[in-house]
Amino acid sequence: TKRAQPTADGAPSPPPMCASRRRAACCARLELASVIPARHDPPQHDVSIMNAGANHSSPPLTARLLASRLPFHYGWVVLACLCCVGFARQGPAVATLSIFVEPLTREFGWSRTALSGAVSLGGLLAALVAPLLGPLLDRRGARLILCFAVTVNGAALLLLSLTPSLLVFYLLFSVARMNWAGPFDLGIFATLNNWFIARRRSAASIVTLAHMAGLMAMPLIAQFAMSQSGWRGGWIALGAVTLTAGLIPVWLFLVRRPEDLGLAPDRPLAAQPDAAVLAETEPRFSRRQAIRTPAFWLLMLYTAAVYPVQAGVSLHQAPHLLQRGLDPATTALIVGSFSLMSGLATVACGVLPRTWPVRFPLALSAGLLVAGTLLMPAIASTFQGYVAVGLFGLGIGGALTLTPIAWADYFGREHYGAIRGIALSTQVVAQAAGPLLSGALYDLTGDYRLALQVFAALSALAIAAALAAKPPPNPFEARSARL
Repeated sequence: TKRAQPTADGAPSPPPMCASRRRAACCARLELASVIPARHDPPQHDVSIMNAGANHSSPPLTARLLASRLPFHYGWVVLACLCCVGFARQGPAVATLSIFVEPLTREFGWSRTALSGAVSLGGLLAALVAPLLGPLLDRRGARLILCFAVTVNGAALLLLSLTPSLLVFYLLFSVARMNWAGPFDLGIFATLNNWFIARRRSAASIVTLAHMAGLMAMPLIAQFAMSQSGWRGGWIALGAVTLTAGLIPVWLFLVRRPEDLGLAPDRPLAAQPDAAVLAETEPRFSRRQAIRTPAFWLLMLYTAAVYPVQAGVSLHQAPHLLQRGLDPATTALIVGSFSLMSGLATVACGVLPRTWPVRFPLALSAGLLVAGTLLMPAIASTFQGYVAVGLFGLGIGGALTLTPIAWADYFGREHYGAIRGIALSTQVVAQAAGPLLSGALYDLTGDYRLALQVFAALSALAIAAALAAKPPPNPFEARSARL
């Protein structure tokens, strides 16, 4: 033990404080500060977090006026905005497009590989945009980007009702799909992870539930409109819903991060002091630091294995069910139940204890995908269709909810956009490859059996990647220990 050294006036100086004692003292000060109610004063977190809000556009006036009058944390208003835009996002989802596969191929004679190519092209465009978009979101926030994406998608879906050729279809749908895969995904979850730490899993499950509600509602909306006005009426209905649900809440109320309003993530209160401690000790990886960890590449492998399955099966599940002898109305209901089961899995993810490692439910989600894809080739009745698609939906719901959480839990929120932007490129390329692969294998073999077997193997690979992806050491804590 080091002895106290005398100061200039001869009095002994206090012994040096070790890193663990400094951290304990810091947490104690944070817990004491959380007891004092202060609506507008920013929490005393590390300077790097506070500086992260220095370069940003001002919050909208409506948000500033509302935040000072609410009896609850403004993060829940932000969450409601993200739910609206998450619902509106699902117009160009592959599950929605699957409703249009039969009428488009019947009217124009397009192959299913050609239709899948529009999804793939949109994904490739998003892969180019995402790494550039991530750092911009970290600095400026997602409000304007999400408003632009909603407006463009609504217009593209409306114009798809006028499609005269495959070239025009590619132009419009690939742009909408690019927004779906890039700006929507990155903007929604970057904002969510900025506003929530202790309640991140609950908040993510609520947002993903809104996504699933849109994924369940949009095919039904399209199917109903198509029954009245044909496939062109289906596109008009989707465009109108997208613009109505997604634009106004985001424009009026979305705020980049809580520090922009003088708040803290989760609103640390005396009743929940853990939120302040989590904000102080959360991981803070730069993009360069994250890339150097094994966890980054294992999560990338999980993404590359799961998302072709998600997109490849979702787009072709309706044609597969029709090929197995089910009628169109029953097929639409089963496709809707896929979203319902995904929603149930999302709710389950939201109630998982924060202390449970995220890699274990990620592995379970991939296991459910294995079961669902192996059962789908044997579907011979409505009941079997519900079982196979239901298991698949549970797996997709878990994977879609937990993957963004894993990136934020492992690498923090400060550079989430930059880190997730790279990973999102892998995700959208994988999503682009899935429909193309399943469509090509269908054209080659005449059914979806081989494609489903390939997707089962990819899901099994994802199980191994998830189990191996342990959280990396926090570089912030390592620096503190060296001080």
